[in-house]
Amino acid sequence: MMVWLWSVIGILVLVILGLLLKIHMLRKAAKEIGEAFADRLASDTNTLIDISCRDRQMRRLAETVNGQLRRLRAQRHRFRRGDTELKNAVTNISHDLRTPLTAICGYLDLLEKEEKSEAVERYIGILRNRSELMRLLTEELFRYSVVLSGEDGMSREPVILNNVLEESIAAFYTAFGERGIAPGVRMPEEKVVRRLDAPALSRVFSNLLQNAVKYSEGDLEIILCGTGEITFSNTASGLDEIQVGRLFDRFFTVESARKSTGLGLAIARSLVERMGGSIWAEYKDNKLSICILFEEGNG
Repeated sequence: MMVWLWSVIGILVLVILGLLLKIHMLRKAAKEIGEAFADRLASDTNTLIDISCRDRQMRRLAETVNGQLRRLRAQRHRFRRGDTELKNAVTNISHDLRTPLTAICGYLDLLEKEEKSEAVERYIGILRNRSELMRLLTEELFRYSVVLSGEDGMSREPVILNNVLEESIAAFYTAFGERGIAPGVRMPEEKVVRRLDAPALSRVFSNLLQNAVKYSEGDLEIILCGTGEITFSNTASGLDEIQVGRLFDRFFTVESARKSTGLGLAIARSLVERMGGSIWAEYKDNKLSICILFEEGNG
């Protein structure tokens, strides 16, 4: 009787050990699939998922995931090819529009020197305004396509945020005066240094200051913190939460924008993210705040 009982216990122990080993192997296989799947998504590689476990169901799961990876990779390649073709088309179109626009502006200059009636003068003014807006749009389209394609090049070097911000604000002195804006600027005494691309950073600040000129109702506060966060805040009662949420969308404009192409903030976001920073918009009590953060060691 005792021999039989011990035999049953031994068999149960072996079964339990076998089940524990099976569970361990299945968990290991699931972990391998999860880690490999995350790695394949993060990297552009043709390598498929392979697992050490020989369990039929787990290997079938790996094959199913591999099938989805193949489909995802094919879709990614189609997207990249189409995106590249679209960027090239935008670049070519914006470039081709420059020549006729230059000619139009030249003929308008000649017309303004001729004798003309009041009605003709008014029509020429309208044409001048529309042609200038088209010129601005084509220039921004060209710059945006260059920024997205990475053809502008981007180098990293130690940049003093204080200095670049001061220079950018000084460049807008005339524009601020025309709008009656007296910006309040706060910066730390110590230098805030980050490894960034100086021309790209200057372009970001310029676009954000242009945005402030468009939307501000006469006030502007610019704050640079030692943490690498820069905030541009101004009153903009004509906005709402939905519009603020779309400010970084390509070609999005609001009615109060003056000669806006809707590309300035999209370009700023692209440049900031390429430099390893983050940018976002906040809206509270009719105050629009555009915030940028370059964390220490981001480059």
